[in-house]
Amino acid sequence: MGLPKIYNTYFLAIIATIGGMLFGFDISSMSAIIGTEQYKWYFNNPSGVLQGAIGSALAAGTAVQVSVQNVGQLIAGRIINGITVGITSSQVPVYLAEIARKEKRGSLIIIQQLAIEWGILFMFFIGYGASFIGGPRTTTSFRFAWGTQFIPCVLLMIGIPFLPRSPRWLAKVGRKEEAIHNLAKIQANGDTNDPLVVAEWEEITTVLEAERSAGPGWQKFIKRGMWKRTLAGMSVQAWQQMSGANAMVYYVVYIFSMAGLSGNINLISSGVQYALFIIFTTVMFFFIDKTGRRGLLIWGAIAMGVCHFVVAGLLSAGEYNPDGWYDNPNVVIRVTGPRANAVIFFCYLLIVIYALTLAPVAWIYAAEVWSLETRATGMALAATANWIFNFALGLFVPPAFKTITWKTFIVFGVLCMGAAVQAFFTYPETAGKTLEEIEQLFSHEGPLPWKTKKGESTLDAKVQEIADQSAEKRMMGMREEMGAGKSEQVENITQ
Repeated sequence: MGLPKIYNTYFLAIIATIGGMLFGFDISSMSAIIGTEQYKWYFNNPSGVLQGAIGSALAAGTAVQVSVQNVGQLIAGRIINGITVGITSSQVPVYLAEIARKEKRGSLIIIQQLAIEWGILFMFFIGYGASFIGGPRTTTSFRFAWGTQFIPCVLLMIGIPFLPRSPRWLAKVGRKEEAIHNLAKIQANGDTNDPLVVAEWEEITTVLEAERSAGPGWQKFIKRGMWKRTLAGMSVQAWQQMSGANAMVYYVVYIFSMAGLSGNINLISSGVQYALFIIFTTVMFFFIDKTGRRGLLIWGAIAMGVCHFVVAGLLSAGEYNPDGWYDNPNVVIRVTGPRANAVIFFCYLLIVIYALTLAPVAWIYAAEVWSLETRATGMALAATANWIFNFALGLFVPPAFKTITWKTFIVFGVLCMGAAVQAFFTYPETAGKTLEEIEQLFSHEGPLPWKTKKGESTLDAKVQEIADQSAEKRMMGMREEMGAGKSEQVENITQ
């Protein structure tokens, strides 16, 4: 006998998104470390492309990192771990999208983003705290910090056996009875006759039959309008990275050094950014399913672009030092006074906007747009786009700070405006619709993206229709019973 399954959707989301916490641990596994004396001493104060290579390798191989002896092993270790975390982070949104009700899908998937952010915060302050272990010529500090990445790994391994399989995946592989059972347990406390379960099962089977008629192999990602969904799913994840927010998450210590902060004040101020990240994403947990996806993606990108342009303008008046400020060759410009305060404020503001818009919505939207037949592989493609640009930006930023300095933020500002333009023209509104109804939004007969609205789901009407039919059958049964009773009474009187 296997372990008992737990069907509460929020519990499932919490367990599944520990994978997101792994991602968060990886993201900030360098942020607090790169500014410490121990890191600079042991790795000979790397800068430019070399530091970019270390950062962009993204947390590969926790065990390899802990036993690191040189830069090459550190990069190799981060690559290995990046592969495993990439698999986990790409499939968690798929699972959550497939088990969630349409009106709660956003809040469930946003738990993934919150887990990422808590992982970032935990790891950053673990790294900061570990910097006080030993002296400036010891490696214990960063080895201990990187070793704590085992904690979410173990928690995830413990929790996974308690997760039931997705009803939509079970339907796809032909396990009908188990699919209906899980759908009922998740959506209606086990009642397989519940109108919502009946209506949703009808949609799942109808759409699955249609999707199976699609072409084999990679054709299903291109033909019959699927190219629109492939473009939307992959590009929204790419734009999440190209918006430049994660570049700030990785290298905020460098940016705040440009604003005149150094030492512990820099590290603590950087940690405040991660706290703001969590606070405002938590706000969206309560509102994400009451708002649309399109507006948040469009206006969020525009507002972030403005922040980048302002930071660029402020830093353009900075002092230039080709050898680097604060013994950091990656920081060659510096502003002080009111300009420095303004840089810090707009960096914080950018993260707040990101937490309210692109950070959670990109994961939600990417998980929603795929068809049942393509969702697992499609979300893997979307996550691949995220990680490719994650790698590219992690590699690009340190040498960019050394060469084009403040113009780096101009690049990100322009990219944010590009994200807003594409979102307006190619992203239909998916909020409040079932995964099967989203199929129609991307079809040839579907509406223009800028004419779509939140909600307008037909599932509610179908559920009501099934409920009415069930009520009518019950009434007919009662009438038949009453009619039979009257006949018996007449027969008894006659006798």
